[in-house]
Amino acid sequence: MTETQATKEKVSTAGQNLLEARDLHVEFVARGRRARAVDGVNLSIGEGEIVALVGESGCGKTTLARTLLGLERPTSGEVRYGGTALDYGSKALKAYRRQVQLVLQDPTGSLNPRHTVYEAVAEGPRIHGLADEETAVATALSRAGLRPPERFFLRYPHELSGGQRQRVVIAGALALNPHVLVADEPVASLDASVRGEILALMLKLRADLGLSALVVTHDLGLAWNIADRVAVMYLGRIVESGPVEQVLTAPRHPYTQALMSVLPESPERVVLTGEPPDPTRIPGGCRFHARCQVLASGKAAEAGVDGKCRSEPLDVLPAVPGAQAACHYADVAG
Repeated sequence: MTETQATKEKVSTAGQNLLEARDLHVEFVARGRRARAVDGVNLSIGEGEIVALVGESGCGKTTLARTLLGLERPTSGEVRYGGTALDYGSKALKAYRRQVQLVLQDPTGSLNPRHTVYEAVAEGPRIHGLADEETAVATALSRAGLRPPERFFLRYPHELSGGQRQRVVIAGALALNPHVLVADEPVASLDASVRGEILALMLKLRADLGLSALVVTHDLGLAWNIADRVAVMYLGRIVESGPVEQVLTAPRHPYTQALMSVLPESPERVVLTGEPPDPTRIPGGCRFHARCQVLASGKAAEAGVDGKCRSEPLDVLPAVPGAQAACHYADVAG
């Protein structure tokens, strides 16, 4: 199945918020310098909803995902699941991780080459002491599209294709019957020919099981094909968010416009100057202003907001379903 076909099967089933970040901050200190990896994020994932978290490498999206999984503790703010703040006690975290499971981007690196498929998928049920391990493994493999599951039990990762290995990783998450998947670049290491198959699988899991998902990616094309909503992250903060069709067909933030411009169908390429700033030295004003093509072109000055861009910080975006952008120019340009 192609990615385009996968898109056509997307069904919006989002209900109440299931997983939330509320005013989340995550800081790291190294050699006396404080890095604000996540610098004030509000994000929600509804029941049965797929949200794409998009941005360049180093923007903080993986740290945000790890914090939502309970693998990092926030400096301030909170993670909420089912309306309740996350408890970081070992017993509570173990129970939480049955509900919210990670799907890694590199199936070759995340699968032990000495373990069979059965052992890889059975690891979670064993850790959590689930009854009827074999049934849990077989069901998970079947849901991940590896059928008949018994045919894969004794196979090793090197005997599988890249797409099959990614399905084994997904099955390992499904074996615990989670409600949310956090997928970090789930198709980045796959050939184009199987990308659509994995995206279609994730959409099918949402349709069949009601699963929610946060898909972390640098690829706006992937976001378009799989997500209901998209959140664009830059230097530790979400700078634009909303329904995927609305944001990606009419992006308002210059950073989103620049990310969109690399897609093949884009009429104009935007080349950003420089690298994302150091998170230990977040600039004043709009954190994107040093690389902003709208400011550099003089359009912000024409709109009378160039001074604000350089000196006036923008408010943290709330977690709302509608389209929004943290941009002085977008505020006046409409």
